[in-house]
Amino acid sequence: MSITKKVSVLAVGLGMVGTLAACGSSSDDAGGSGDSKTVTLVSHDSWAVSKDVVAAFEKQSGYKVRVLEDGDAGQAVNKAVLTKDNPQGDVFFGVDNTLLSRALDNGLFQPYEAKGSDLVLPAYRADEDKHRVTPVDTGDICVNYDKAYFARHGLTPPKSFDDLVKPAYKDLLVTENAGSSSPGLGFLLGTAAKYGDGGWEGYWKKLKANGVKVVDSWEQAYNEEFSGSAGGKKAKGDRPLVVSYASSPPVEVVYADPQPSTAPTGVADGTCFRQVEYAGLLSNARNPEGGKALLDFLLSKSFQEDMPLNMFVYPVREGAQVPEVFSKFGPQAKDPQTLDPAKIADNRDQWVRSWTSLVLK
Repeated sequence: MSITKKVSVLAVGLGMVGTLAACGSSSDDAGGSGDSKTVTLVSHDSWAVSKDVVAAFEKQSGYKVRVLEDGDAGQAVNKAVLTKDNPQGDVFFGVDNTLLSRALDNGLFQPYEAKGSDLVLPAYRADEDKHRVTPVDTGDICVNYDKAYFARHGLTPPKSFDDLVKPAYKDLLVTENAGSSSPGLGFLLGTAAKYGDGGWEGYWKKLKANGVKVVDSWEQAYNEEFSGSAGGKKAKGDRPLVVSYASSPPVEVVYADPQPSTAPTGVADGTCFRQVEYAGLLSNARNPEGGKALLDFLLSKSFQEDMPLNMFVYPVREGAQVPEVFSKFGPQAKDPQTLDPAKIADNRDQWVRSWTSLVLK
């Protein structure tokens, strides 16, 4: 949902470090460890978990967890594919439904059915015949808006994809490069789902004509260009609309001091695309048994209930509880756009090429 994605950089912008210091990464971790009691997790740079939760896993399992954060989700997946014969770790976390076929088609993972897989809500399951990936979290990629900007200008915030191309919202939206950013790709796929093969390009022509700005990463879009985020305010961002996540508003509440009674940002519910993130046991992992234990942990109730206020994503395990502050300010989209994984696999690369030619040139 990652959330895909995302939160650790925002948290730094808010003066909070969310990633687990005890699981810090370094170049020494590359290739995993020869120590059979160390298990290495490779992730995008938004991995975060409470110290006591991971400490309990380490005590129960006997394994020490190391984390190697490897950039944006798209970059991390591509690097993992390139290094699959000599992987950097044992488990990879953070491949989402927009890139899943790339990982599976390239043999990135070996089969393992994690304990608790039967408790994963059916909507989030994938690759059930081979069990090469384990669903871990879900979230929605959506346009966020700066409430204060729209109040000052007496303008109603957009609610839908259609609204974004209206003259009233000209030069207000910033999005990410669909070729290099997970939320950017998710937003593109959302328009493909909404308008279909024959309509999404025409939509993007209108969006380009209406002044959409494209930057390389979510970090740049949200923390530098977007006027509604804590980081964007510091950077004097001037775009009151940004492609981010439905779970971004809770971050602006939880880590504000003092905490506001309402979130300063809102979500255009009709612009959302559902994202699911997975983890898998890497092919040629040096510590496959440790990797299996770690995958079991990712589906445990303790980890699933720890995610919302660390990675700002929703759990996929049936019965996992979500903190009220998270569900209040970051509810899941009621009717997000979705695409069949096979449809994404068949069209993603060509859609990105066409989008690049249309929007960036």
